[in-house]
This record gives sequence, C-alpha cells and structure tokens, in this order.
Amino acid sequence: MAETKIFIFDTTLRDGEQVPGCKLDAKQKIEIALELERLGVDIIEAGFPISSPGDFRAVEAIAKAVKTSVVCGLSRAVEADIQRAAEALKHAKRPRIHTGIGTSPTHIQHKFRSNAEEIIERAVKAVKFAKKFVEDVEFYAEDAGRTDNEYLARVLEAVVAAGATVLNIPDTTGYCMPDEYGAKIRYLVENVKGIHKVVISTHCHNDLGMATANSIAGIQNGARQIECTINGIGERAGNTALEEVVMIMRQHSSLGFYTDINTRMLNPISALVSDRMGMPVQPNKAIVGANAFAHSSGIHQDGVIKHRETYEIIDPEEVGVDHSKIVLTARSGRSAIAYRAKNIGYDLTKDELDRVYELFLEIADLRKEVKDDDLHEIIGQVRGKGRAAV
Repeated sequence: MAETKIFIFDTTLRDGEQVPGCKLDAKQKIEIALELERLGVDIIEAGFPISSPGDFRAVEAIAKAVKTSVVCGLSRAVEADIQRAAEALKHAKRPRIHTGIGTSPTHIQHKFRSNAEEIIERAVKAVKFAKKFVEDVEFYAEDAGRTDNEYLARVLEAVVAAGATVLNIPDTTGYCMPDEYGAKIRYLVENVKGIHKVVISTHCHNDLGMATANSIAGIQNGARQIECTINGIGERAGNTALEEVVMIMRQHSSLGFYTDINTRMLNPISALVSDRMGMPVQPNKAIVGANAFAHSSGIHQDGVIKHRETYEIIDPEEVGVDHSKIVLTARSGRSAIAYRAKNIGYDLTKDELDRVYELFLEIADLRKEVKDDDLHEIIGQVRGKGRAAV
C-alpha cells in the first residue's frame, strides 16, 4: 500500500508560548525555529504578529532565518491583524497567513454577538484579504469541535471558494471523542465542494486527554496535516504532542502514513524546549519522558535484558535516547543486579550474586533507588574489600 504524507504543523512558538510563564525572547524563538526546521517540521507557526511588537519582530526574524519550512503567522479575521502578519512574513521563503473565526453557537452568540450568516461573510472577507498578500492561506474554524457539521461545511465551502488552501478544524476545548472528531472530518470530506483541492488540518487540545487520539482519528478520516507542539505544551492542558503522533504513525505502518520528521531528534528538541520555556516534562510522558524507557519492576527488567522488545515497542535510539534504563529498586530481581553489576565492571558468580542481592534488598527497602555507588559498596562488602576496585 502506498504511504500518504502527513504534514506536521508545529505551533510550539505560538500556541505553546501561551502557557503562563513560558515566554521566550526573540533569540530563543529563532533557536527553536531552526531546530524545528532541522527536525523536519513542514510548517512552523512562528507567532501572532499583531499581539505585541516583540512577537512581530520574532516572527519577522524567524521568517528571515528559516529556509525550507513554511513560516506561518496567526491572525484573527480582522484586516489589521492580517496586514500585520503579512508584514512580518514578507521575508519568508514560503509564507502562510493563518486566519479564522469562531463558528460554534457559543462563539457566535457570546464572543462575537453575531449570527451565522455574518460569520460566513467575515470568514470569506478575511481569506480574500489575506490572499492579497500570500498565496498560502490557512483558515481556522475556531471551536469546530462544537460546531454543527452542516453549518461548518457551509463556512468551509465558502472559504475554499474564496481561496483558502488549508482548512483547520480545531477541537478548541478538547471536547470531542475520537470517533466523533473522525466522523466530523469524514463529513467534511464528503460534503464540502472543492475540498479535494485543499489540505484538511487537525488542531486538537488535550483538556480530556484525547488530543493525540483525536488527531490520529482525523488523519484516518481524511485530514493530511496535524497541528501540534513539542512536549504537547499549550493552552490549558496542552495540545497534541508532536512526538506522540509522529511515533504512532511510525510504529503503526499499517495506517499508511509517514512524516518527514527525523525522530532521532525528538528527545534532544524536547529537552531544548523544556529548558528554554522552563516547563519540565513529566517523567511518565510518552516518548520523551525520563521514565519512557526506564524499568524498575523485576519482571520487566528480566524481560528487557533478555529481549528489549518484550516490554519496549520503540528502540530508544530511534527517538534520540542512548539506551533503556534499568533502575534498581526493591522490586528489582537478581537479573537486574547482575546486569548493572556487569555494566560497572563486575562479573559476579552465582554465590556472590545471592549475597549481593541480600544486602541490596536491605538498602533498597530504605531508599527509592539504589545507585551505582551503592552497588560498588555492596559488592565490596561481599568480596571483603570495603568499596571494591573495578
């Protein structure tokens, strides 16, 4: 089966930076943008140019620095926003303006105090205005997840006719279930005239922990772009995590999708973004968490030592991690002790291993983790040498 490319749209520098306390300066933004380009990201959403002079200058600098990725600037469906984005992107090799408006009843009634027909008019006007500056115009239907499918299709058909090249279907509040979101994408594919000429994009939030699942459901039903962030950083509970969707497609080749992402850079760029934004990655975070390839259960450790794939579906090196970690705790067994001992220079006999294990358990019951220095001491005691020489 021929594979279909999925475009990766990274919004770490825009949606990701909306997290309280995660503000980046222009130098840091350029640094991350260049690493995203090296990573193989297709589209980099560099910021929201009209939001502040600093954000404008950062988008402008990124537009100048990036050579191969599309550089995108966000705007509301407001001419001043769109014009400001166009100015910031004027030096980009491949510029894209990302404009849009809310389409759900909640947004129409309470945010805009408007009506359905006026929203369509404003959407069309915004796309037509953006097309005066760039060829590549992405339209977002904010809160599409809670928008009636028939009305959403009307809005999108109108903006396609106006010249939109990409249609972003955001689950802005993270409300949709995967089957519901997938069905929404399928409905649009089947009911929007001219949709075959544009790219459908997912933009899923993680309020109920379903951003990744919804994004995958989206591409299974016709979307060809995923909007995501490094480490899943973003507003409230975050966005779809880039590393998760990329590795799902890589591991499940039967889906028939691929990306241009260099997966060996995932762990390093995760660490870079975490450091620059001051946003720690939770240890049990999929793919890039500190414990993603760590094993402390004796049963798991024995299995991984004998054959890594027993408990790991991803080779750590594939995502930029040197090796799996065997963490010594009170739950560890003899095989893990022997393995770690050999790694630090000891080839224990069966009798030595039994005695080391007894002493190990005494220490392990008192501590969360037994370190290599502790193991040196234990082996030294067993061999009658105090701290043993390697």
